[in-house]
Amino acid sequence: MQSMIKIDAIGRRILRELSRDGRISNLELADRVGLSPSACLRRVQELERSGVIKGYRAVIDPAKLGLTFLAYVTVGLSSHTKKSQAGFEAAMAEAPEVRECHNITGTIEYLLRVETEDLASYKHFHTEVLGVLPQVHSITTYVLMDSPKDERA
Repeated sequence: MQSMIKIDAIGRRILRELSRDGRISNLELADRVGLSPSACLRRVQELERSGVIKGYRAVIDPAKLGLTFLAYVTVGLSSHTKKSQAGFEAAMAEAPEVRECHNITGTIEYLLRVETEDLASYKHFHTEVLGVLPQVHSITTYVLMDSPKDERA
């Protein structure tokens, strides 16, 4: 179990600003959080060293890549063994349509975020990727219509 890191108000402001814009300059970040540039840089480096900041990445607009069909998919497994889970997770790691795969609690085991070009592409993924896996017992698709709030980075 990982130990929790205590973050003070300035640390939270740094994290909030970096979450909004990971490419912000240290000078601008320092100004926004009320620190000198050198103190701000030390704080950011400590957040990185401690693992609070795991990395930086580009936020991609799927629609600009022609991926206009987005869905959340719940998957129930036919067997609840480690081997079954590992096999399913390995298959999802290889599926480019699956952008997120979460093992969750409840009546189903997995929640997927799936991005494809269109409904026909999704149908292919549904029947030819998910539908052929021996571990899969049930599939429920929730088509994304809009995202009024999305803070994923």
